[in-house]
Parts: sequence; structure tokens; C-alpha cells
Amino acid sequence: MKNIIYKNAVLGIGLLGLVTITPGCKKSFLDVPTQAEQASGTFWVDQNDAAKGVNSIYANLRAWGNTAFPAIAVESMGADEAEKGSSPTDATYFNDYDTFSVNPADGQLSGFWNAQYQNIFLANQVLTNVPKISMDAALKSRYLAEAKFIRALSYFRLVRAFGDIPLRTTVAADASEYNIAKSPKAQVYALIESDLNDAAAVLPQSYLATDLGRATKGAALGLHAKVAMYQKKWSDVLSYTNSVMTLGYSLLPVYDNVFRVAAENGVESVFEIQAALIPGNAAASNSQYSQVQGVRGVTGGGWGFNVPTAALAAAFETGDPRRDATIIFRGETTPQGDVIAATGDNPMYNQKSYVPFSMYVSGFNEGCQQNFRVLRYSDILLMNAEAANELGNSAQAISSLEIVRARARQGNAAILPKVTSTDQTTLRNAIWKERQVELAMEYDRYFDVIRQGRGTAVFGPKGWKANKNEVWPIPQTEIDISGGLLTQNPGY
Repeated sequence: MKNIIYKNAVLGIGLLGLVTITPGCKKSFLDVPTQAEQASGTFWVDQNDAAKGVNSIYANLRAWGNTAFPAIAVESMGADEAEKGSSPTDATYFNDYDTFSVNPADGQLSGFWNAQYQNIFLANQVLTNVPKISMDAALKSRYLAEAKFIRALSYFRLVRAFGDIPLRTTVAADASEYNIAKSPKAQVYALIESDLNDAAAVLPQSYLATDLGRATKGAALGLHAKVAMYQKKWSDVLSYTNSVMTLGYSLLPVYDNVFRVAAENGVESVFEIQAALIPGNAAASNSQYSQVQGVRGVTGGGWGFNVPTAALAAAFETGDPRRDATIIFRGETTPQGDVIAATGDNPMYNQKSYVPFSMYVSGFNEGCQQNFRVLRYSDILLMNAEAANELGNSAQAISSLEIVRARARQGNAAILPKVTSTDQTTLRNAIWKERQVELAMEYDRYFDVIRQGRGTAVFGPKGWKANKNEVWPIPQTEIDISGGLLTQNPGY
């Protein structure tokens, strides 16, 4: 595994500003202090340092490797709902993920891997140092719970993408501890669940406006439900989702509004990666999630990657308004009034990452205001429906499924009829279908199909092979740096 002892650890001031600390070392006349850096030897001494340490984790979550090209490659490209987009000759390596022919040396693999381990390092830094600080006890407990939540989130993203992975829970003391072998995925899941149990026991149900976007009890319980779902622990999935359903979440009346900037951190949001346009500070307004997926060839648009497929467009039932809220079609006018040219490189774009062109500010990334939706309440409801059905409770499964379909129906009884079948297989397929259209382009489809055991049936025509493509290859750079301590996944 690559040396994950980051020599310059990014620390946040607030969830959106950045400052850096560096290790303490001997000074010479050649040493010129970097602006806004703070030596680690004078850090981790008070409550303010603890706050900066926790905020550094949130700040890193919106970085390139967590939300842009590496995340698109690893978490989206393999699915039947998305393809490369942009111009035919630009970033052609995305096609290798789409056809399951990716080389372990491809940089997007290591970009994603390193982003998750940097999140984990920053969380471990907090978990190692904050307990030693004399500060408000309740706030200290909350900070540790937030760090555990984000560590769990990053390990979950890693384990479902790569399977067995190195498991690090402390900051390495010296170079002898830099490289560690892979741990079985069962051990990784056990740590994730332990972290989420600890987090849920401490995190508040909500925050005041100044702390919106931090991990909550609902986020910990909701993520735990998803982690349990990937292990087919259906009783746990049902229990955790039932708990989340008592915490005051609800669905916004209009599906399209869920993904607009004005609705961020609203009643449907369980957890989002925070982003913002901060006037006068383009460096801190660094999210490129929307930019890399925005409509190509227009001011305020973007680069045009990760576009919906014809298969996704055809997956929606006739009249389902989520189709137009998920896909920007060439030649249309968006609900926000942006006219999309009838010609161009791509027939469709991801509308969930769209920010109206009028919100573009010169000198800033297009759409840098857009939060990355990690977990929504509709996902909670659909997990609840799936777990209830697997446990033989068709009545609850239908009830939770209907809440999602009713919102999409928007009062039009002629579309999206209520699912009434109590047959377990029929209901299971209906819930899976609902996940496909409700959560389209949200980086879940690829992993959903695999955990459902349908990889060959759904992705086989794209090149997916059983007993290999359930996971991506371990980045070759990590194997090389480890001196062979890390081993490659079978088949690569």
C-alpha cells in the first residue's frame, strides 16, 4: 500500500476553507515558512486544533479523487447507466472501465484509492490525537464520532470497489509501519460496522445552521443499513432503516428539486459532501463534481463526462418525470430556463449534477456550488422495502416502495401504478427496478447489480466476467510500492 503518512496534512477552517500543517523539523536559513502552514509540533493542543482536524476530513471529501474522474471511473463507468461522454478522443481510458478491460496501472484506480486512504488518514489523525486534548467532553465525543463516520464511509467505498484491502486504524509511527498487507473484506466490514455503531450512539439528530452538513445520527444509521445490505444482513437493514424513518426525514414534493443547490442539506438529505462558491476564494471553492459532468460547449456548463446511456433513458416507465429530471437531452430547455443546443458531442448529460448556467462565476469551477449527494431518504425507503421483502414482510415492503413511487407520480394516477404483488420474486424485481430509476447516476447502480448477483446478466454484454469483475484491480502502483506485500485481485 502506498505510503499514507501524508507529509502535508490538509486541515480545514470551517467545512469549506483550508489551511495546512507540516511536521516539526530543524530550521535552517533555507527554510521559508509556507503561508498558512502550522507545524505539527504545535498542533493538537487545544479545542480549536481539534475543530481544524475534523474539518480537514470534510474539506478533503470534495477533492478530485473523491468526487471527480477517479470516482466516476470506479463507481459509475462500469454500470449500464453511464458512458464516457465528452469528445470521442478525450480521456479514452474511461472506455476501459466501461468494457471491463482496465489496466491495473491506470491512474484513476490509484486516484480513487489514494483519496479514500487520505480520508482515512485524516480520520485516524483525529482519532489518535483528539482524545489527548483537554476540551469540552461532549464536543470531543462528537468530533471522534464524526471521524469514525467518515472513516467508515471511505472504507465502505474501498471494500465494495476492491474487496480485500489494507486496514489501517492508527497513524503509522514510522516507516516500518507504512506498508501493510490486505485484510479480508469481512474484517473491513467489521471495522466499518463498529465505527458506525460508535458514531450513531453519539452523533446528534440535527445541527444548527452553522454546522449543517456534518454527519448525523441518521447518516450513521443509514450508512450502516447500506453496509448491512451488501452483506445481506436483512434484519439489520430493516432495523437501521426503521430507525432512520423515525428521525424526521421526508421526500421533497418535486423530484427535480432534490438536486438543486437551494435544496442542499434539506429534509431528504441524509448525508452530502459539502461544496460552495466562496466569493474571493476560488481555491476553497474547489469542487469539480459538477464541472466534469456539465453540458459541454456552453459557458457555465462543463466538460461533458459521465453521460447517461440510451439503456438508462429506456429504463423509466412511460410518463415517469424522473427521466427528465435525471437526463438533460440535447435540444431541450431545462426547468431553470437553460437552452441546450440541438447539436453537440453528446445526446444526453447528467441532470443531477447540473447547476444552472446563470450561477457560473468567472474564475471559478463551473457548478462548484453543487453538493455531492451521498445518501438520500429515498434510498433509505428502498433499502427498507428490500429488507422487508427478503424477510417475508411484503406489506411493509410495498408501503415503503409506494412512498417513493407516489412522489414520482406527483398526483398523476395514470402513471406509475402502485405495486401490489406480494410474490417475493416479483416484489424483489420491482424494488430493484425502482432503485435503478430513483437512484440513477448516483454511483449506486454498478454495485447494486453486482450485490444482486446479476453481473453477468446485466453487464456481460459489456465484457463483465464472473469471478473477476466483482471487484476492480488493486492499483499497480500500490503493489509496486509495497514491494509485493500487496497482491493483485484474481484475474488481473
